[in-house]
Amino acid sequence: MSPAPHPATGSAPPSAEPAAPPLPGARPGRDPERAIKRGPRRQSAEEVAATQRDRLFDGLVHEVAARGYDNARVTDICGAAGVTRPAFYALFAGKEDAFLATYRHGTAVLLRLMDDAYAGAGPDWTAAARAALRTLLEVLASVPAFARMALVEIDAAGPAARAERDLLLSRFHRFFQPARPRSPLSAEEDDLLVTTVVAGIYGTLRLRVSQGRTAELPRLLPVLTYAMTAPFLGPTAGGRAARATDAGVPGVTAPCAVDPARPARGDD
Repeated sequence: MSPAPHPATGSAPPSAEPAAPPLPGARPGRDPERAIKRGPRRQSAEEVAATQRDRLFDGLVHEVAARGYDNARVTDICGAAGVTRPAFYALFAGKEDAFLATYRHGTAVLLRLMDDAYAGAGPDWTAAARAALRTLLEVLASVPAFARMALVEIDAAGPAARAERDLLLSRFHRFFQPARPRSPLSAEEDDLLVTTVVAGIYGTLRLRVSQGRTAELPRLLPVLTYAMTAPFLGPTAGGRAARATDAGVPGVTAPCAVDPARPARGDD
């Protein structure tokens, strides 16, 4: 089997690479550990803006997931983040701009986690593809608010958001190139086959999340592994990949630094 290089760089990531940041929605926006410091040791303006932006990412995810994109107002997002409206508008042009920024940041975190799983699974493409897919399912299940915002509510966020979604789907092609075997189709048809597989996996995830069944996503690993590998390996090898076990492999969750049960503090 061909080796499975790191899809973003062509080689394994360096061991000293810092951990991925928390996925938006993994923490409450009104997080006491991200309160703005006052007094003589107060944070710089740049640090304050970065903290507010980070909290607004979380607040937006939770409000959009709970209310829907159309019904989530800027006031609601600011309240969930503990950030004032003037501070919001200093960072974003409006709700759509904030949604797009949150989506881009969150999907970049998700792709990084998948890249790391893919590269860390070893030289076999089948194992690497399964590891990336398992990471996708388990991370989304661990942050259901982000899953709903990114897979369901994005459809209501306008054409720019849908264009970002299409760009994300094209980036998932990295987990099929260049390591996996070619299908028996022509090069053009083979590329279309990858697009079809990615779209099918995405549609299955979106359906589960829209039904409020996000916690069930990890259970889809066998069938989605088959869907991802069988078109290129054949049904027998695809079946073996689907039946592979992950015994002894630790589960994957989105990076999350704050206990949601902690009490919130006031606005900045």
